[in-house]
Amino acid sequence: MSLFKARDWWSTILGEKEEFDQGCLCVADVDNSGSGQDKIIVGSYKGYLRIFNPHPVKPGDEVQPEDLLLEVQLREPILQVEVGKFVSGTEGLHLAVLHCRKLCVYAVSGTQGNVEHGNQYQIKLMYEHNLQRTACNMTYGPFGGVKGRDLICIQSMDGMLMLFEQESYAFGRFLPGFLLPGPLAYSSRTDSFITVSSCQQVESYKYQVLAFATDADERQDTEQQKLSSGKRLLVDWVLNIGEQALDICVVSFNQGVSSVFVLGERNFFCLKDNGQIRFMKKLDYNPSCFIPYCSVREGTINTLIANHSKMLNVYQDVTLKWATQLPCIPVSVKVANFQDLKGVIVTLSDDGHLQCSYLGTDPSLFQAPKVDSREINYEEMNAEMKELQKIIREATKMQDILPESEKQRDVTVTAEVSPDLDEESQAIDSEVKGGAVPSVTVKITIQSRVTAQKPSLAVCVQAPLAVTSDQFVFDDLEPDSSETVVLSVFLKENCSPPELEGTCMVSYIIPTGIPRVSQCNFSLPLKLVCFPAQPSKAAHHKLTIDTNKPPISFLTIFPDFVDLSEGDHANALGFQFLTGSKTTLLASKTSQRYRIQSDQLEDLWLVTKELIHRLEEHFKKQNCKDFACTFSGSIPLQEYFELIDRHFELRLNAEKYQELLSERAVQFRAIERRLLTRFKDKTPAPLQHLDTLLEGTFREVIALADAAEENQANMFQAFAKLKSATHLVIMLISLWQKLSTDQVAILEATFLPLAEDTQELGWEETVDAAVSYLLRTCLSKSSKEQALTLSSQLSMPKDTSKLKKNITLFCDRLAKGGRLSLSTDSATQHASVMPGGCTTIPESDLEERTIIPGSTAMFASHGQTTKQKSKP
Repeated sequence: MSLFKARDWWSTILGEKEEFDQGCLCVADVDNSGSGQDKIIVGSYKGYLRIFNPHPVKPGDEVQPEDLLLEVQLREPILQVEVGKFVSGTEGLHLAVLHCRKLCVYAVSGTQGNVEHGNQYQIKLMYEHNLQRTACNMTYGPFGGVKGRDLICIQSMDGMLMLFEQESYAFGRFLPGFLLPGPLAYSSRTDSFITVSSCQQVESYKYQVLAFATDADERQDTEQQKLSSGKRLLVDWVLNIGEQALDICVVSFNQGVSSVFVLGERNFFCLKDNGQIRFMKKLDYNPSCFIPYCSVREGTINTLIANHSKMLNVYQDVTLKWATQLPCIPVSVKVANFQDLKGVIVTLSDDGHLQCSYLGTDPSLFQAPKVDSREINYEEMNAEMKELQKIIREATKMQDILPESEKQRDVTVTAEVSPDLDEESQAIDSEVKGGAVPSVTVKITIQSRVTAQKPSLAVCVQAPLAVTSDQFVFDDLEPDSSETVVLSVFLKENCSPPELEGTCMVSYIIPTGIPRVSQCNFSLPLKLVCFPAQPSKAAHHKLTIDTNKPPISFLTIFPDFVDLSEGDHANALGFQFLTGSKTTLLASKTSQRYRIQSDQLEDLWLVTKELIHRLEEHFKKQNCKDFACTFSGSIPLQEYFELIDRHFELRLNAEKYQELLSERAVQFRAIERRLLTRFKDKTPAPLQHLDTLLEGTFREVIALADAAEENQANMFQAFAKLKSATHLVIMLISLWQKLSTDQVAILEATFLPLAEDTQELGWEETVDAAVSYLLRTCLSKSSKEQALTLSSQLSMPKDTSKLKKNITLFCDRLAKGGRLSLSTDSATQHASVMPGGCTTIPESDLEERTIIPGSTAMFASHGQTTKQKSKP
């Protein structure tokens, strides 16, 4: 038998399918026998009240019929049972039973039996109180320092303390700032009630503060339990413990010292009378209940703490003295005295397992048989050890941890986008103004090589795009089976999307029980968001892309946008976006250049990306491997900064609207409280235009909410435009500096860190931190810059001046030969060769005045985009 296992002295199972909780167990000499032996009182949520007097012949015996002194059904759920001096005129112990809407006090008595059936026990109702509020828990004690009797305090579910002076109701008070009821205890030494609020604070309330706050004329009537009777309390002291409490217990084993024990979800606290922490213990398990008891060592207190791992730990202050295993998870634990055995541990589980146990061990009669001795063969052991080590090395190789290749995957998902738009648009609730919104069909096929359990498909496209259906759930897939779904993608919001891509993800469970995910990406056609239009000669923003190959006819690379009547001579294309803006694409007849121009900077992105992609695909089909695109103009930073300022301005507006809404909401609630007070008053009084003020405040709240909602929609569109412009700037920097794929990935991670923009974490502060990190590491000028520490907390900046300065400096460092790398060792950084064979430019103190190669403007005026008068 294990030494660390509770020894079963007596146990029983209560009822069938009954439920019990923390307050359902109590131990006391409830029948006033005077023998000093405790009885076990148990109440259940089914309304059964049971009283036990265990006396087994030997430890571990089955329960005897005479052990059950009394069993009665009270027809209402029993929330808590307590034993105390609850009846006036006598100091005998009585039983208090708390129901949801009733408090009953009983006298338990026994009659000496004349036959072998034993003594007869019965209960007699002394008095009861019908409660106007739903009860949660109760506590008792000599409130106010009374002698020879106990008073009862009940806490309701809505935060009212109802105090009863035995047969009469005294008064009720509301707990301030109440949300949910917590544990409640009474300290007789300080004459105060102690509870833990929903703010995760231990709070103490003096009884005198409760009693003196009550008007004398209000205490004569039993109507005090009604809603108008509660008065607010003033707290005596508060201690923030930072977690919810499971139970509170006040002990005073020494006349001069009392302690308040609080069992939290992760910590165990011992407090002084004034709320100061005497000691605390951090628990590495989830506790379920506890009980302090007297220690044999002076100045210390022992505590039993049970947890959800069926363990019972014994602590002396904060020192763990013993740990024992229990057969179930207790919801309540007590220490009782039975017959000649003192200190019996009584535990009750939520399903009715009642057990009396003690700590220690019984002598074990089992003896392990002798093992046949044999000589050790060290050669065989070494060979076996080498074989096992080889198996371990093979099992921990990296390739076994990485995902399997596409050909070996159990489930594969593929997406096929229709080359043509839907004849009948499937767009739903689109906010795009103007004509019909087109849609395109996407066919998704899921193929399974093995049995795939609970497969589900999620289709995601980036807003403002939307899909007709984004979630699909299938039955279990059999081996070598497939499922096909068809959906449509369309433009929902009234702004151009920054990306024309989507993702399909299939989650499933393989037969071994391991969850897996397969995914694939698909690209959407450009004509989903724009259609052919007449080219425009004038535009505010122009970009020129240089190539090393002669220009290709638009009929070849843009057959879906070219008018067939123009034939091979078409060198200008117009793209009319669904949102109303237009972009023009021009091909030079004499040079190897393409020009993209538009009135909006962000609208250049999709057309520029599509142009470069189609050119690369065209030359790839012709097996031309040396095709390259470059950009030699100036980066349009000034126009980019205007989009940043616009987005940041809307974020500031959102913050202001939130503050105004909070102020008006507080004002609205204050007026409501005033009106409710007037309406509750027994003597009618004039409203003094409070109803007019309430209506006006309500209209202001609605107007502010509408304005905040409109600002949120504008901020969404501004963020979409900012992302499109950011994609464009990243592409231009990569073409200008001829960056590698890894360096472009660093750029994208730096300038596009967020999929969504929120007030808590915005684009500006995130990008500023990322750019500052690159300037401090791989783009730093000296070791002094590397020693600078960045703020570890991201917060919304006051303005965008620092961000714009860092972006300007970032481009300047790249112009001088800086190399993007995630390595922080600047000594190993190798300067990249500039376009045209230029070597690294030496650092200068006037970085802001450095000219970008091929640019006609300095960085101080980066916003000047290239405005070429000559035709391309």
